Amino acid sequence: MNNTEILKLVGSDLGYSEWFHIDQERVNQFADVTLDHQFIHVDPEAAATTPFGGPIVHGFLTLSLLVHLAEQLAAKPDNLAMAVNYGFNKIRFLAPVPVGSDVRVHMTVADVVERHPGQFQITHDVTVEIQGHEKPALIAQWLSLLITRQGEQ
Repeated sequence: MNNTEILKLVGSDLGYSEWFHIDQERVNQFADVTLDHQFIHVDPEAAATTPFGGPIVHGFLTLSLLVHLAEQLAAKPDNLAMAVNYGFNKIRFLAPVPVGSDVRVHMTVADVVERHPGQFQITHDVTVEIQGHEKPALIAQWLSLLITRQGEQ
């Protein structure tokens, strides 16, 4: 894909990622990294007594998986030098993800702006789905900056 084609992606449905399994070990590791050891995430016995009926995945763990899941779908120019996270316009956590669930992302391109020659800000609408659940785990409007190698179109 060249630089001109990247601008034409607005409205494109990039599809669905593969399903990704989130087990208790991953949740525990995330808790260690973030120092968020709230019992609803790391203590299955205590979490079983809550309205969730068991441990749930950290919302920020689910959000952080966007990087991995979107990699499978992202449209990239052939001359890409690097891609960086630029932020979010909106993030909403709509449903808890039970530990042991499989999740995937659905992604569309909401907007593309060439901020500087060879630098493209892409706005993706993303939805993280939980296998077997009607309500998504989260929705977000995610901003990325694609920087192409100078002199290459």
